[in-house]
Amino acid sequence: MDLFLYVRARNWPVVAGYALFISMMAIAYFYNVTFVQLGLKDLGERVLGLSATDVTQQMALLALLTGLVALCIGFSMQRRSWSTNLWRKLQLALLVVMVQTGLTAVAPQVSSQSQFLLWIIICSVALGVGVPATFSLTVDLIPVRDRGYVAAAITAVAYFAAAAFPGSWQIEPFSRAMLLVMIPGALGLGVIVVLASSGRSFLAVWVAELAENHKRMRFGRGRFLHGSAGHIDHRFLGFVALIFAIFFVDSLGFLRIVDTPILVDGAWQAMTQTPRLIIAITHVIAAGVAGVLFSYLDERHLFYWIFALFALTHLSYTFRVWLLPQTTVADLGTPMLYATAVSLYTVVNFALWADLSTPQTASRNTAVGVAFSGWTATFLSTALAIRWQTQGMPLAEHLRIVQALALLFLLGMLLVAILPLNHHRDLTTSQFEQTKKK
Repeated sequence: MDLFLYVRARNWPVVAGYALFISMMAIAYFYNVTFVQLGLKDLGERVLGLSATDVTQQMALLALLTGLVALCIGFSMQRRSWSTNLWRKLQLALLVVMVQTGLTAVAPQVSSQSQFLLWIIICSVALGVGVPATFSLTVDLIPVRDRGYVAAAITAVAYFAAAAFPGSWQIEPFSRAMLLVMIPGALGLGVIVVLASSGRSFLAVWVAELAENHKRMRFGRGRFLHGSAGHIDHRFLGFVALIFAIFFVDSLGFLRIVDTPILVDGAWQAMTQTPRLIIAITHVIAAGVAGVLFSYLDERHLFYWIFALFALTHLSYTFRVWLLPQTTVADLGTPMLYATAVSLYTVVNFALWADLSTPQTASRNTAVGVAFSGWTATFLSTALAIRWQTQGMPLAEHLRIVQALALLFLLGMLLVAILPLNHHRDLTTSQFEQTKKK
């Protein structure tokens, strides 16, 4: 890892950049997978008494607005050259953290559907700004060689905290837990931004040095760029489609799983701490393995692993529901397999977009990648899962559909891999025959 080189060289600004990026992104992802995805569902249904249809519409609105704002901000940042302006990105990140901290504090006090709608709109704007501002920090703070390992650290911290979370999945405990992290985080980031803008402290010197990193070989050009300048081409859009499929399958299955006591009472919602800790540790180990895989495998093989694991996971859940329809599943094998698949794709999502970009295109590409794949897929599938459940779709049928989608995407990837080989083989055979005739 390049990190060890910087530590031995006592290059503390770069080392601090690692710590800043990992802490910011881990907290943000923990916030999204707990407070936003699960907490808002609880706020709408349990606290406000809204129908599942209304909650579905609100979640879809959150996805749509977040995606649109992220795209607008990402393209605007590139046009204004903010994609290579570290100080400006830190300012935007601070603004987002302050707004999100305020929203988190007032969320339990939301008491009507109109207030809930206003909360959703403000949250969407903040999240939309945060996507390109924070993800594009990768080109300033993390060398290309270490992006897989850093993504693994972010994933491990976020999912360990989410899996080991001791409280119930309700808006009140989510809000209290997040404020314990977000308030110190906002204050710390605020101190960095203020001192960096003053130009009279060691932090100002450190930020000024980090602001030049994107010009250096170790930080600039992403390793998945094949002769392009980070343009949004058919290859980039193919990755967007693949990540969209992954997030869609994950959320479509998980939202129904967490609403089924027999599937979570022995795992994520177990009364004792041991099952939750086992799942949390599985996330950490799987994230570490994923970081190594990302650093050494090509992008196509990473997606084979992801879709294969999801297909196997949902096949396992489908069999369990079919064989033990009324029995709490105490075996942790399937939840651990699920945790492994989730950690793998999360690492890929955190590291992929910067490695398909140059410093000049990072804000735009991360906005397009995360907005169209992660956010849109997650909350559209969340809305669809809620709708299917309210329409009375049986659990077994729901999981069979998710399993079929995972297998379909895996089969599609295998066909795409085989067809070019056959085409190449046909061309080679044709050339050989022509040579033989001559």
